[in-house]
Amino acid sequence: MNEDRSRSDRPVRTPTETDDTRDHWYDRVLTRLGLKPRESIRHDLEDVLAETVEDTDFSPQERAMLKNVLSFHRIRVEDVMVPRADIVAVAADTNLGELLSLFRTAGHSRLPVYGETLDDPKGMVHIRDFLDFIAMRADGGASEAGSSDEAPLPSLGQIDLSMALSSANILRPVLFVPRSMPAIDLLVRMQATRTHMALVIDEYGGTDGLVSIEDLVEMVVGDIEDEHDEDATLTIVPAADGTYIADARASLDEVKDVLGLDLTEEEGAEDIDTIGGFIVTLAGRVPSRSEVIEGPSGLEFEVLDADPRRVKRLRVHRRTFEAEAGDGQANAPRPESAAAE
Repeated sequence: MNEDRSRSDRPVRTPTETDDTRDHWYDRVLTRLGLKPRESIRHDLEDVLAETVEDTDFSPQERAMLKNVLSFHRIRVEDVMVPRADIVAVAADTNLGELLSLFRTAGHSRLPVYGETLDDPKGMVHIRDFLDFIAMRADGGASEAGSSDEAPLPSLGQIDLSMALSSANILRPVLFVPRSMPAIDLLVRMQATRTHMALVIDEYGGTDGLVSIEDLVEMVVGDIEDEHDEDATLTIVPAADGTYIADARASLDEVKDVLGLDLTEEEGAEDIDTIGGFIVTLAGRVPSRSEVIEGPSGLEFEVLDADPRRVKRLRVHRRTFEAEAGDGQANAPRPESAAAE
């Protein structure tokens, strides 16, 4: 009994303490061998990448990619995911004709499939599986109608497009992950399971967002656009409410043409080419979605779309000012107008 009591009184080392001790021991061995600890190597790389282009042998593209690799361990699934409101999904009872139309308009090769709502996910449908199913049905109809002397042409008229997607048996599984999962862990898991879509689940089991393997890879290499991606129109488009919707890659010259303001004359904007870069410089960081940044000359920039690395789309509007009186004092906003904003 005394021996059992003495054993239970011994301090238990937690896994965290054991891991920390092992890491410190490993770093000490590296130092004894004249090598740098792992964190020091990371810091050295970050310092090199922070130098000017002329001081390093890296091209701008290499520098950007290496910076993204070094920061990838800090990215969480919630930073990458497509929010629930923007998910393009299809109900399991959707017929094949409607699915065909959705594939045409959605611009995605994979679509999540749900039951009653997005909180009842059933899997995903891949456009290749869908086309294989259509081709098999068409070939079957052609074999019945064609002769044995020549290869029959597929008979699309034999396909029942009113069939429900759930009856076609072409669904594939998806991964289910929490918001807090490191993005690099999800990437490894997707590679291991060969599953390129994950649904982000909240604490109650509801669907919070969606992540594809392309979303993760883009965090390192930048935007990946294929032949079917529509070219982004780098313009500032007026909206019905008097504001302007701008692609963040629109040039400051275009801002000048549309709004009549030369933002390149603002402090710190000498080396900036795009309005997205101007917003990041103005905020001192990459602002998040729905954030409003106050700019010069009464401008306000509302971020409509962004990820942890860049602003993608924004709304530009002017704060309300009193009409000019012509006596040199009308350039200042009225206090009550500023308060109303």
